[in-house]
Amino acid sequence: MSLTTALAGVVFGIALAAPPGPMNAIIAEESVVRGFPAGVRAGFGAMTADVVFFVLALAGAVAVIDQYPAVRPFLYLVGGVLMLYFAVGAAREATSAASFTGENADASRGFRKTFAISFTNPYQIGFWLTVGVGLLESGTLDVFSHVPAVGASLEDVLVVQTGSPALLAGFFGGIAIWIVVYPAALVAAGRRVDAFAPVVAAGSAAVLAGFGLLFLGAGTAGFI
Repeated sequence: MSLTTALAGVVFGIALAAPPGPMNAIIAEESVVRGFPAGVRAGFGAMTADVVFFVLALAGAVAVIDQYPAVRPFLYLVGGVLMLYFAVGAAREATSAASFTGENADASRGFRKTFAISFTNPYQIGFWLTVGVGLLESGTLDVFSHVPAVGASLEDVLVVQTGSPALLAGFFGGIAIWIVVYPAALVAAGRRVDAFAPVVAAGSAAVLAGFGLLFLGAGTAGFI
């Protein structure tokens, strides 16, 4: 049972970490422009934010955000501004990175970017207010029902016990697997395709700009 629960946690962690979004855009950019260690550090920044949210959820502090409706629109605005700022940086790299370089200048850059966006991401906070709290409480969790886009069709396929150390270890283990395997795959492709770095940087800029505008719109609507 513990092994099954741990494996379910791994699947859950990967399923949540893998979908396209601002975090994976930054991880991709850092990986192909600065190399594998930079990509892993960027992923670790997002994972560290999840660990912090996990500790705050365990202490009951995350729930305080739900008591103040004005906090969410403010976070959307801050997160949107950050994403647009990072999108400009990614666009500049798209024009200056002629190929895969593996440049490791400013080693903590990617970590800071993903950590900052994670900490102002209402979706990530919302996860720890809902599903995250459910991971901590004794009971059951329908794992696949929370997978984006296909969750409705996978309900009741895999139900595991929550509040288990095995589930939590597997969950963070799944995220760790993704933030190592994803940069490794990108770096391998970047070394084989010389034009891969600027293309990924341009794609990262587009994703960050899109999410930035989406967040700014949601934040503005929240204050109207």
